[in-house]
Amino acid sequence: QVQLVESGGGLVQAGGSLRLSCAASTRIFNSVAMGWFRQAPGKEREFVGGISRSGSRTSFAESVKGRFAISRDNAKDTVYLQMNSLKPEDTAVYFCAGDFWPADDATPWEAHEYDLWGQGTQVTVSS
Repeated sequence: QVQLVESGGGLVQAGGSLRLSCAASTRIFNSVAMGWFRQAPGKEREFVGGISRSGSRTSFAESVKGRFAISRDNAKDTVYLQMNSLKPEDTAVYFCAGDFWPADDATPWEAHEYDLWGQGTQVTVSS
């Protein structure tokens, strides 16, 4: 059974950094486009960023552009979300997701394009 398992969440002060990891239990990880989403209390799940299956393309929501970075290590079947200059409004549960049939080397933005989701990890940024 294929699973995505996030780790690395926690409590950090505003201006600090965290790195989230998402480990996938699949032998075809290098053909899966990966994305990160977040959901704050009382709000809808929103796209944070994505990385293509090759790792050559990334995309980010405007709210995190310039502060967050995504990378992947296909040898370790793991994708990372590096979050810098964190703000209280970044507080949310963060989910990684995998699109197992991406169009070419795309970075999907829409939640419905993803086939598998992790359980989420809490990130709390204090002011």
